[in-house]
Amino acid sequence: MKSWRRRGGRVTAGFEQQEAAVLRGLVSQLEDMLKARAEEAPQDPLAELTGIRTGPSESPNDPVLSRLLPDYHKLDPDSPSQEDLDSASALRSLHEPEVLDAKVGVAQVVMQTLPRDGGDVRLTFEEADAWLSALNDVRLALGTALDVSEDMPDELPEDDPRSPHLGVYHWLTWVQESLVEALTG
Repeated sequence: MKSWRRRGGRVTAGFEQQEAAVLRGLVSQLEDMLKARAEEAPQDPLAELTGIRTGPSESPNDPVLSRLLPDYHKLDPDSPSQEDLDSASALRSLHEPEVLDAKVGVAQVVMQTLPRDGGDVRLTFEEADAWLSALNDVRLALGTALDVSEDMPDELPEDDPRSPHLGVYHWLTWVQESLVEALTG
């Protein structure tokens, strides 16, 4: 990949075909997961009348989705009160649909602006912000799936099944960092 560069009111980069395929695949998988979560929302007749959507009141069971959609209210892990549980459920139900819309929206920006066969990408600053959010979501998802931690080495033994995916994680980190530098530099 050619690193991101700022040119006037845009940022540009070049992606090889394989890089575009990897990034499009990861973003597409993430988008599918988020859309599936949105479909879990309860059918609410009041929401249909008022236009106020509600989402699931329970945290996702999937660790990746739990990382992307954390609880809105910190619970005492030893003894959460019923009031705290009710508050957390209500906050999730009210706000999760908007968060899902935002995450799906930024994923769609990446899919619309990244050529399927690779090539040059030219983004407005608004599109670049969407890319940053989508890259962050993909990195969080992949990092959770790989169980990335601060004390994890930069490279894993070849026999570790996470090894090839960790390279993708590091590449995504570089893509995101390069975009931040282009926007701020």
